Amino acid sequence: MTNTVLVVVAHPDDEVLGCGGAIARHADAGDGVHVAILAEGLTSRGARRVRGAYQSELNELQTAAQAAGAILGAASVECFGLPDNRLDSMDLLDIVKTVEDLIERHQPSIVYTHHIGDVNVDHQLIHRAVYTAARPTPGHCVERLMAFETVSSTEWSPPGSASPFLPNWFVDIGTTLERKLAALAAYETEIRAWPHPRSSRAVEALARWRGASVGASAAEAFMLLRHVERTAQFSSGL
Repeated sequence: MTNTVLVVVAHPDDEVLGCGGAIARHADAGDGVHVAILAEGLTSRGARRVRGAYQSELNELQTAAQAAGAILGAASVECFGLPDNRLDSMDLLDIVKTVEDLIERHQPSIVYTHHIGDVNVDHQLIHRAVYTAARPTPGHCVERLMAFETVSSTEWSPPGSASPFLPNWFVDIGTTLERKLAALAAYETEIRAWPHPRSSRAVEALARWRGASVGASAAEAFMLLRHVERTAQFSSGL
């Protein structure tokens, strides 16, 4: 049975960093993967949000997002253009309603999003919005809700300041790591030089370490936030 998968992230490249290998594995299995990038990126680098001053760069980021999605095999990539690193200037309800609309349109059984303890405020708010939108009301479609780690945010959160990332779900990406790295390379303006954690070398090193932790050549690590086993998924003899 194939699944519909929704990946909800804050910024362009978060989807690749957090679960690019898993996206490719889902696509290879025939699952339809839809990527939603809610914030625009870049505009937080100025003292004020002047979107027009970054329009060319924002267009390049959206092109890169589409290219990365194609490399991974995503069925769709949608960019919403909410204010970068300023989501705390919005009513949380407005972000929740955006995610609710995505869930209503795509009817995903699996949802991936950010870890609540990331140092980046947009990641925290996206997590809260996704968890609220995916609340387990009767008949809700979401069966599995997952949080991923994002290099240069998850590991930068100081000890004791927030919930730690404690993975309890690992996806073997030995066959898709090269595609993850190729998708990351599509984000040319977002990659940094080693030893920055958002360098290709660091991303691969993390994948190798997560893989070694579970006896695989490479892996991505997640926190399983909720899993609902539907009655129809059990054999008739149970």
